[in-house]
Amino acid sequence: MAHLPPFALDHWLSAYDFATPPIAYNLASSTGPRWNVAQVAALGDAPLDLADTVLSYAPPQGSAPLRQAIAAFHDVDPDAVVATTGSSEALSILFCLAAGPGANIVLPDPGYPAYDAVAQGWGLATRRYRLDRADGFAQRKEAILAQVDAGTRLVILNTPHNPTGTVMQRDEIAALAAQLGERRVPLLVDEVYHPLYFTAPQRSAAGIPNVLVTSDLSKALSLPGLRTGWLIDADADRRASIIDARSYFTISASPLLERLAAHALTNARSILDRLEAVAGANIALLDQLVAGSQGKLDWVRPEGGTTAFPWLTDGRDGRPLCETLAGAGVLLAPGDCFGHPAHMRLGFAQQVEGFDIAVGRIADALARL
Repeated sequence: MAHLPPFALDHWLSAYDFATPPIAYNLASSTGPRWNVAQVAALGDAPLDLADTVLSYAPPQGSAPLRQAIAAFHDVDPDAVVATTGSSEALSILFCLAAGPGANIVLPDPGYPAYDAVAQGWGLATRRYRLDRADGFAQRKEAILAQVDAGTRLVILNTPHNPTGTVMQRDEIAALAAQLGERRVPLLVDEVYHPLYFTAPQRSAAGIPNVLVTSDLSKALSLPGLRTGWLIDADADRRASIIDARSYFTISASPLLERLAAHALTNARSILDRLEAVAGANIALLDQLVAGSQGKLDWVRPEGGTTAFPWLTDGRDGRPLCETLAGAGVLLAPGDCFGHPAHMRLGFAQQVEGFDIAVGRIADALARL
């Protein structure tokens, strides 16, 4: 039986965000500002009425309206889209299909912890390409290709990147995908934080040859409770295998959630406008925090996404500071959840009000170090 290690990040988040009362200022979250069902349903010129939704199964590939809305968001053919239960199911499906004797996947370090754990749960070995903070956590084609060997079945690129916020440019993604294609290795681009950019905006990687894209409504689109994700794959044969796997795994999503998801995507601009306003204001406060820390805190300023990965410059473990701040009502995620103990993941897009108070408490805690 496969052994999955404890999910340290989710254990940390659950201990505080779902406590009674919950944490006052959640800066550990990687999502955008929260929405409720009434707010989502009211978006646009034609508010959504869910009362006539039939609570049956949905098609395993997702309903046509949902796939059309996803396709419009990424500017691709709806036939290339397969809906999934969050991007987590998309990853599990791809890892399942990639598994086999001697197979491995290549993934970023630091990176989303579930990549490694779920891949190993399916019996895949993992090989990591390091994002070096001395190089601004840049995702380099050469470093990625250096980890590819005869057993590699999939390479994962996450841009904008969790937890550092770095971005790989689309032309660089295309060059990487082309070289991987020569080795018959597909590139999976995880775009859950697209299209939130603080530098020049860029198009989705969907449509680049030899690229699969996964994304969801949870991160940039700020609706994690809808548990709606997707895969975009131009390869019809592989897509048929993905749909079969989805049928085995979860049969389908809820028609109720799919209708809400399609409506949200149709009105994505309203959701993204709110996200950009909150994230833009809050990241400016983080600029001030780092600048005023007297050199105790440093970071690579995010180029996109909703998270930053600052570190304590004296090299000490960041978990005690995170525990102190949690006691003061401010939640960060310890860097050891990502294998980098001197760091902390700091989310700056969910907290609509009081972010300035939270930053002030972080500054006070740093002053006492």
